Amino acid sequence: MDASKVLAPGEGETIRPGFEIKVGRPELVLTEAIYAPGDVGPDPHVHHDHVDSFFVLEGELEWRVGPELTPHRGGAGTFVSVPRDVLHTFRNAGPGEAHFLNLHAPGLGFERYLRGEFPEFDQHYLPEGSGLAPDGVVVLDPGEGESFDLGSSRATIKVAGPDLFVMEVEDAGDFPHPPAHRHGHTLECVYAIDGSFELALDDASHPLPRGGFAAIEPGVFHFSSPPDGALRFLNVFAPGGFEGLVREAARSAEPDFGRYDIEFAN
Repeated sequence: MDASKVLAPGEGETIRPGFEIKVGRPELVLTEAIYAPGDVGPDPHVHHDHVDSFFVLEGELEWRVGPELTPHRGGAGTFVSVPRDVLHTFRNAGPGEAHFLNLHAPGLGFERYLRGEFPEFDQHYLPEGSGLAPDGVVVLDPGEGESFDLGSSRATIKVAGPDLFVMEVEDAGDFPHPPAHRHGHTLECVYAIDGSFELALDDASHPLPRGGFAAIEPGVFHFSSPPDGALRFLNVFAPGGFEGLVREAARSAEPDFGRYDIEFAN
């Protein structure tokens, strides 16, 4: 899949009904899934070389994390990020469906693993009592995180690490979107949680409705127009390193974009 295509709600590479690969690249593999009540993820496992993260769109998931497989439950808006070598699994304990995003960063061929083409993927099944202590696990309830008011808008950092940066944005029309720009080595993704907006990729404009997704590959100029109404979206960067820019934007109307992987159009 061309990583710079905008996907309508429900589009992607279908692995099974209700489970799509939205983007599969070395920087990031992001999937969207619907689990019925009783559906379970993989048995308890660790990843040695990448971070495994989740964002719940609808319903509720239960994660079991750490050597003792401590349970955590969360509904729509919950974000969980599990670092390397921490034992984890997840399931939908019901009663309704669970709709969520799953982010593996770096990707390491996870899309090929899902297709059944790559059994050597970085997924290692271990018994309870194994793995590192869950000190670095991020478990955020809806709305939690490092938040910044930007006029009437708000940006909330969910995770900020070398492999992945995720923020949830509530755009009231005055969010400081940068002018048309591109990234030299960073993949940027956008998922519209509520509301819609227009996204320009190079010379083409694309509507991004609720449930729409865009993965913008390095080197592609892009710009998002202010929305017509309230907008909430998830903004994902892989690798990470953009948390400083968000913090600067909250302090100053003129953040130093030159410190980051951003090149503006002439």
